[in-house]
Amino acid sequence: MEKKFALKIFEGFSIQRWTDLVRPFDLVEMDKESEKMVIAYILGKYEEHKGKHIDWYWMIYASLFDLLKKIALCDIKAPVQQMLKKEFPDEYLRLNEWVLNQYKSLITDEELFSNFTIYIGQKAGSIPVLTELNDTLRVYNAAHKYSTIRELEMLSVVNERERITGIDSQLRTEIQEYLDLEGLQKLITHQKDFDFLLKIEQLRFQTRWNQTPRVPGTSVLGHCFFVAIMTLLLGRESNPDMCERRVINNYFSALFHDLPESVTRDIISPVKQATDDLPNIVKKIEDEIVNKELVPLMQDFYIDEMIYYTSDEFSNRIFKPTESVKTVSWDDLNNKYNNAAFNPVDGKLVRVCDHLSALMEADISIKHGITSTHLVNGRDGLLNHYKENEIISGVDVNKLFHEIVS
Repeated sequence: MEKKFALKIFEGFSIQRWTDLVRPFDLVEMDKESEKMVIAYILGKYEEHKGKHIDWYWMIYASLFDLLKKIALCDIKAPVQQMLKKEFPDEYLRLNEWVLNQYKSLITDEELFSNFTIYIGQKAGSIPVLTELNDTLRVYNAAHKYSTIRELEMLSVVNERERITGIDSQLRTEIQEYLDLEGLQKLITHQKDFDFLLKIEQLRFQTRWNQTPRVPGTSVLGHCFFVAIMTLLLGRESNPDMCERRVINNYFSALFHDLPESVTRDIISPVKQATDDLPNIVKKIEDEIVNKELVPLMQDFYIDEMIYYTSDEFSNRIFKPTESVKTVSWDDLNNKYNNAAFNPVDGKLVRVCDHLSALMEADISIKHGITSTHLVNGRDGLLNHYKENEIISGVDVNKLFHEIVS
C-alpha cells in the first residue's frame, strides 16, 4: 500500500457535504459513500432474490473509483458536473482526464489504474457499459440517489422549506426511473428495511475516539467504508489470486464489521480490554443485542450472510450452506478454499485494515497539531501491536504501519 495513495483516500473524511445548508451534524463524503453501499447491498439482495444477476465485484470497485473522483472534484457540485457533461461534453472529457492525471503517480497498480480509466470513461459516456451490467448499474445508481435523499431528509428538519424544495423535487424526479426496484419501494414506503437502515445510520452519528478532540473527526460508518476500501486494496496487493467471491466477502465483511455498534455504541478499546475476560463478554453481549434488535429487521434472504459477515468478524473462515462456519488458516484459504463454493473470508485482513484505519485516524490528527494522551497512546500501541516481520494475510503489518506514519 502506497502511503500517498492511502492518505489521498483518507481525504474523503474531510470533504464536507451540503455546505450551503444548515447542518445539524457533519455530513462528509466518506459517510455518504458508506451509506450508499449499505443501501446498494439491500437493493441488490432484493434483485438477486428475484433471480437477477448483480455483479458485486464490479460494484465494489465502482465505489472506490467514485470516491477517488469525488476527492479530486470535491469543489464541483454534482449539478454543475451534470451540466458540463450535457452542454460542454468536450470540456467534461478533459476534466475527467485531469482527474485521472491526479492519480497517475499514486496508483502503481497498472491494472487498477486501467480499470479506473475505463470506469471514468463509462461515467463520461465515452466508453459503453456492458449490457450484462444493466441491473447492477441500476441498483448502484438507485443507491446513490436514495442515499442523497436520506441526507436531505435529515437536513429538512432544520432548514426552511424554501431552501430545499427545489433540490428535493429534483431528487424525487431523478429517482423515479428506479421505483420498479422492490427494495427501493420498501425503503421509500418505510417498511422493515427502512427500520434496518435507520439502525445502521446511527453509526453515522457515532464518533470514533469519542474521548478526545481529533481532526478530521470520523464516524463509525465512515470508518467502516474506509476499512472496506483498504481491505480491497491490500487484498489485491498481497494476494492477487483471490477468487471474486472472496474479494466480495472481504469487502462486505469490512463494511459491516462494526454493525453491532449501531445498537451497542462504540465501546473504546481501552474499556473493552479493561479485564482479560471483558472482550469476550462484550462480544457475547453484542451478539445477543444484534439477534434481538437487528436480525428481526433483516430479510430472510440475506440474514444468514449478514450474520456470517458480522459474527467472529476478524477470523479467517469459510461457510457452506449445509454446514456450519469453520475457522481456517490463511494457507488453507489460499490452497483449499479459494473458491466461491466455500464463501471464504479473510477476517484477519479485515482486522489489519481496522487497525490501519485507527492508526491513521490518530496519527493524522497528531500531525495536524490536535493531539492528546489518548491519541499518542493509541498510535504507539498500534505501532507495537504487530511484531517485526510478522506476516498476516500476506501483509508485513509492522512495516506497513511504520511506513504510514513516517
